[in-house]
Amino acid sequence: MTKTIYIIRLIYFILVVIPLAMIQGQSNEDCLTCHSDESLTMERKGKQISIYINNGIYKPSAHGKLNCISCHKGYKIDELPHTTRIYRVDCSPCHKKIEEKHVFHPSLAESIIKGKKSDEECNFCHNPHKIPSSKSIGGFAYERKIVESCNNCHSDISDEYKISTHGQAVTNNMTDAPNCLTCHRHKISDITGLPDSLNLKIQQEKLCLSCHLDNPEVRKQTSHSAGFIASYENSVHAKALQKGNFNAAGCTNCHGSHGVAKSIDPISLTNSRNIPAMCGKCHEDVYLEYSESIHGTALQRGIKEAPSCTDCHGEHNILSTNDPKSQVEALNVSSKVCSPCHSSLRLTEKYGLSPDRFKTFSDSYHGLANKAGAIEVANCASCHGVHNIKPSSDSSSTINKSNLVQTCGKCHPGANQRFVTGSVHVTRNPEEEPLLYWISTIYIILITITIGGMGIHNTIDFIRKSKQKLLIRRGVLPDYSHSHRLYIRMTLNERIQHGILLISFTTLVLTGFALRFPDAWWVVSLRNLSPAMFEIRSIVHRIAGVALLSVSLYHLYYITFIPSGKQLIRDLLPEMKDLTDIISSIKYNLGLSNEKPLFKRFSYIEKIEYWALIWGTVIMGITGIILWFDNTFLGLLTKIGWDAAREVHYYEAWLATLAIIV
Repeated sequence: MTKTIYIIRLIYFILVVIPLAMIQGQSNEDCLTCHSDESLTMERKGKQISIYINNGIYKPSAHGKLNCISCHKGYKIDELPHTTRIYRVDCSPCHKKIEEKHVFHPSLAESIIKGKKSDEECNFCHNPHKIPSSKSIGGFAYERKIVESCNNCHSDISDEYKISTHGQAVTNNMTDAPNCLTCHRHKISDITGLPDSLNLKIQQEKLCLSCHLDNPEVRKQTSHSAGFIASYENSVHAKALQKGNFNAAGCTNCHGSHGVAKSIDPISLTNSRNIPAMCGKCHEDVYLEYSESIHGTALQRGIKEAPSCTDCHGEHNILSTNDPKSQVEALNVSSKVCSPCHSSLRLTEKYGLSPDRFKTFSDSYHGLANKAGAIEVANCASCHGVHNIKPSSDSSSTINKSNLVQTCGKCHPGANQRFVTGSVHVTRNPEEEPLLYWISTIYIILITITIGGMGIHNTIDFIRKSKQKLLIRRGVLPDYSHSHRLYIRMTLNERIQHGILLISFTTLVLTGFALRFPDAWWVVSLRNLSPAMFEIRSIVHRIAGVALLSVSLYHLYYITFIPSGKQLIRDLLPEMKDLTDIISSIKYNLGLSNEKPLFKRFSYIEKIEYWALIWGTVIMGITGIILWFDNTFLGLLTKIGWDAAREVHYYEAWLATLAIIV
């Protein structure tokens, strides 16, 4: 039956169609005489392919008004079947700038322009006989249709895209959701003829930012702020890219391309559990170290709070480790990276960590110097490591007992076993650090009694003198005027000694407390004057210390060998009269006696202050030298001994300062 119909159509075509075509030109109806047959096929490359045309679909299509011969050329109408080789359809006469609109298929555009053979054809994507209006539903350029069209050749990529954040947005008809052409109509892939990988990455970055930064509609639908997105531009990766390093990470290196997913999605490259491996593609050695660290193994066990790369280094705003604004810069790493986790009550209780580690570090010399701006001083990473942090129980840990000497020796040449005898994170707990606990406790009691006693003594003396002045002004008491007499209590030599003592002591107090209280307003003001202020403070403190010790040694020589000095020390020696003077003064000031005691060259007050000064200078001098030459004395006295000297030095400074003020 089919053969009979074919013969009838062939006879009709020869007797009717061909003569009419010669007279009027061939029409679509002429072609459809044969091509409307659904069973019509032809052989191409050993395969039978359908050459059936459904006129019901073709006629309302975008090409419906064109004649068949407008596109199909190169055959003889009177040859049936058409044996002459039919020319490949050339779309370029009607569709201009194909190469600009099809950068994702460069060989197709080139084949049309230069007449070269291509493995890609227009009809792979655009079925020429049923092309609807390009942006109508069902058209090739309709968002959901584009993905389906590309899927014909790129099924593996299409499957990845469909489950991505972008693919889901297209499925859910979200405004400005990106489909294949949104990105690939730009030169962003290595098949589009870009000369090098550097320009390729730069174009990819610009394309991503065109939506995620420059498009308000997209920003409304994403959780990240414009500032967060834009911070990449100032990152170490962006700067490296701008300087010509095509290996620097761009958007697609971290987020992927077709499979972009939200970070909460387990398949996302930026999911916390996947971030180390993602960063490890570029930082392989670091990744291997991290994978064996306590943080890396915890993350692998599923502990979601375990820090990954971005928790420490940041995300888009990753900066160089030498950048003062970087979280991992030497002055910031302890307070901005380690502290948020290791000072968290929730995390320390949940995982059995010591909650005071950052506090004890902050109170140590390392922590105080770090706060004060000393870049070279040890921070958390200096001892615990950076990416290779391991528990102290691990034999390969930098803080394992067997490795502590080597770890400390990186900054303290000549460190020995005595050097590490003692706690690093000093707690002053009576069970853990009894020596330091009792030193601080005894000093606090001593300061309270001494300064409290001085305060009471001076207060009642002030009240007595104030009452006496008031009664004199009221005329109740006579005003005894004494003629002016100049009494030289100290010689010029002694006054010079006293002046040097005053200047050096004041300088030591200011520069010493500047280290101990680096966040005090007056310290911050000084520190902001120059980045080198910490070094300047250290130098000035030591100069003042040398000046104080020098004048003290001279004073020892003075009172030992110089006659006026010998007389000075004899006059300052305590005697029984001083005790009776104390009692008499208290009685007089309290109104229990009307007789004011008479003093010799120096009263009991000057004598107490002098011998307190001698005591304080000896203590501060010895402990100051121990602290100054830390490498030597840590090796001699152990870490515990050095900590004890530091504790005494600190509290003695408070005692001396308050004694001068009160």
